[in-house]
Amino acid sequence: MNIKETIAFVTGGASGLGEATVRSIAAQGGKAAIIDLDADRGQKLAAELQGQAIFVKTDITDEASVSEALSQTIKAFGKVNAVVNCAGIAPPGKVLGKNGVLPLAAFETVVKVNLIGTFNVVRLAAEKMAGNTPNDLGERGVIINTASVAAYEGQIGQAAYGSSKGGVLGLTLPLAREMAVHGIRVMTIAPGLFETPMFDSLPEKAKETLGALVPFPSRLGRPSEFAQLAQQIIENPMLNGSTIRLDGAIRMQPK
Repeated sequence: MNIKETIAFVTGGASGLGEATVRSIAAQGGKAAIIDLDADRGQKLAAELQGQAIFVKTDITDEASVSEALSQTIKAFGKVNAVVNCAGIAPPGKVLGKNGVLPLAAFETVVKVNLIGTFNVVRLAAEKMAGNTPNDLGERGVIINTASVAAYEGQIGQAAYGSSKGGVLGLTLPLAREMAVHGIRVMTIAPGLFETPMFDSLPEKAKETLGALVPFPSRLGRPSEFAQLAQQIIENPMLNGSTIRLDGAIRMQPK
């Protein structure tokens, strides 16, 4: 799919990996809807991109909220032919912690945002994409979900996060197979340690220590590198039904 013809629906688009993806698509001539709960950052980014993006405050776990955001995107840009799901949360929590057993509600919240929220966006966006006019290769759209290396090597305290991202991995192939008849591709990116707002509170020395765990390059990943891969997935029609680790060869230790 030509990046200049891309109208992307980017969840978590106001910061981190999502923001970098929005900026990359806009810089290449495409357009994007910034889908996020952070209105201040989202509106500021949309204003900066001057017509290349809109912001829609959206709760990805709510059907009506996502449906309205899709409608606003189509009203503004005519269609949606790409989804990049970056929205997610990663609160740590041991199953048996110092304060007792992990509350079931804490587990449910992580799964609701990371897995159910992702699926909610996918199903509603796919319905819209299926009505798009196909391009010369028969493509009507592409969906890119975000998992994590924690889906493979979840650390102690990541039972909720790791399993929610494992669920995202599990969506990839069944969705790709089902969506093939509609000309919609489905891929997943599993990032390693990246410079995102999750690490903002850490001192620089701590970030360097984490980065040193990555075999090569020995640093935290840059959001622009995630966006670069997202663009490659959008543009390459043979990328379908797989998860790509974007992690510098790191394999996470138990803790």
